[in-house]
Amino acid sequence: MRYFVTGEQQRKSLLNTVVLMFLGYIVLLWLSNGLMYFHHMTLMPESVISYYLGSEENFIPPRSYQGMLEVSHFHLFAMGMLIVTLTHLMLMTDVSVRLKIWLNSLIYISALADEAGGWLVRFVHPLFAYFKIGAFILLEFSLAALLIVIILSLIRARTQK
Repeated sequence: MRYFVTGEQQRKSLLNTVVLMFLGYIVLLWLSNGLMYFHHMTLMPESVISYYLGSEENFIPPRSYQGMLEVSHFHLFAMGMLIVTLTHLMLMTDVSVRLKIWLNSLIYISALADEAGGWLVRFVHPLFAYFKIGAFILLEFSLAALLIVIILSLIRARTQK
């Protein structure tokens, strides 16, 4: 009863719309993340190695420690905020607890692995290029899965009014 007296049913619809618009921006972020990756590298280990270690024949300098640190500094904060926001939204959906735990774990692990991958290629061993590629793919798929779960849950909630 309180739900109708206080007008919460109206605010829920508005909140639902605002969150869906926010998720539209996140879908664009997801897309641009993939485009940026493929602007610099491919899914071939040689291109990842060339990007991080440089290539004399292509006149590509190796990534510097300071440059990588600046990128990581921003990425760790931004990805952390994005992931905590998306996982918080997912926790409010009606999907199973098992799926929530699985997706929550997967997104945090893949984001950290993606960030660590470049460092491992640059400063540990070039064969970590395979790790970097796998981490990127896992991050993109886990972000997509998270977005799909939240968007479908919100759309379903709108149609069940």
